[in-house]
Amino acid sequence: MARDCLGVAGHPVVRTPNVDRLAAEATYFSRHYAQATPCGPSRACLYTGLYQMTNRVVRNGTPLDARHDNIALALRRAGYDPTLFGYTDQAVDPRTAAGEDPWLRTYEGVLPGFTARLRLPEDAGPWLSWLKARGHAIPDDVWEMYLPVSGYSDRPTLSPARYGQDETETAFLTDEFLRWLDEQHGPAKPDAPWCAHISFLRPHPPFVVPEPFNTMYDPASGSEFRRAENPAQERAGHPLTDYWIAHQKRAEHYLIGSGDGLVADWSDEDFRTLRATYWGMISEVDRQIGRIIDGLQASGDWENTVIVFTSDHGEMMGDHWTLGKFGFHEQSYHVPLIIRDPVRRDGQGRNVESFSSSVDIFPTVMEAVGISAPGHLDGVSLVSQLDGKPPSEDADAVFWEYDFREVSLGTAQAYLGLALDDCALSVVRTARYKFVHFTNLPPLLFDLLEDPGELVNLAESVAHASIRIEMGERLLAWRARKLDRRLTGVELTPEGPVDARS
Repeated sequence: MARDCLGVAGHPVVRTPNVDRLAAEATYFSRHYAQATPCGPSRACLYTGLYQMTNRVVRNGTPLDARHDNIALALRRAGYDPTLFGYTDQAVDPRTAAGEDPWLRTYEGVLPGFTARLRLPEDAGPWLSWLKARGHAIPDDVWEMYLPVSGYSDRPTLSPARYGQDETETAFLTDEFLRWLDEQHGPAKPDAPWCAHISFLRPHPPFVVPEPFNTMYDPASGSEFRRAENPAQERAGHPLTDYWIAHQKRAEHYLIGSGDGLVADWSDEDFRTLRATYWGMISEVDRQIGRIIDGLQASGDWENTVIVFTSDHGEMMGDHWTLGKFGFHEQSYHVPLIIRDPVRRDGQGRNVESFSSSVDIFPTVMEAVGISAPGHLDGVSLVSQLDGKPPSEDADAVFWEYDFREVSLGTAQAYLGLALDDCALSVVRTARYKFVHFTNLPPLLFDLLEDPGELVNLAESVAHASIRIEMGERLLAWRARKLDRRLTGVELTPEGPVDARS
């Protein structure tokens, strides 16, 4: 979910009344960023509180090193039973599994520490069996369940899904959470603390949504796409963009029936139709969030539950002639963050404009529930801002990373002429400038005040040389400060170990 696709974010078209009512009683962080993409790497940063350069989950399917602590394990140590509804996309450390263990064959593993009440990844078996029990015929190719009622098409369509608004994956998952929530107040669990991770897959390909959401938004509405005049000009801007556009096939984004053509070859009308469907999917999710809010209020949990609403990454959705999430653009990394702590009322209704990152969520949750977070985490707690105070640390910039290696196929390396470990970039973004440093490709520098669409690369501009140096030095300083600090604050002395971060 892209950050700007919310009413509270001021989107001129998309309507999200339930997220907005949550935000009205919460703290809204308007400059919050994912620290990596795609899903697996981003979630590794969120769950561990560590930058990608430390947790080293660089692609979907990269194993998460078992030595890392995470938010679920920390909450479990504090007496919670963190319960998962959805997915975490964390590939198991192969050193902890053996033989023919099925977890070694998927990137959609469950983060250690979670009890999986309903595991619902892209392979949505439980949802499909539930639909079957409701009378739906499930095709042999289960992906065909995502075909709209109009059937196959090589172009985006506003045709509705084959299931109703109360039968979506999001609705199914919400139903299961609400049943579980009721169990937390039964005689077997009097006054026991609880923790739930409700992880909706949507909005996400395949881009199809049931009535009335399929026609909720007019494709002609909304702003112009932020992109070069044509795909060829966009591709000429940078080798990574060239690679991405040249290889982004419609079918690879699970756009059922769209064939093997390139995403960039769709027309403006096609992109607008797809965007209208995406907006409808956001409103469909918003409806289910409303049911969760109502359930918490009905159960008496609304005033004793900390709620964190965020996303693992955004969506390009036609900008720069692309879909999905990649690289360095705002659309992929700028995501929502809304935190409601019922006992911290001074920050409720506030819009925090200082930068924050997904690595901040782990230490924030720890402090909010009265637990000491590990001292080596890269993120910082945002609780002071929930209290209406300024950031506890300098927050005038945000950093993120992207690794575009293709480990099993080698496609990116072959196309770009790079070694495996050269397929990486780091970004520093301030209120005005964004600098993108590549391991072995040309850098990028954008003036976001003058060029919010990120179309003019100033990296070779003599007039901006000092800005490039300053931003590059910020990246170097960031890496020097934040490289793995697990033991760097510990010293063995004659009196025993001293931990400066404890």
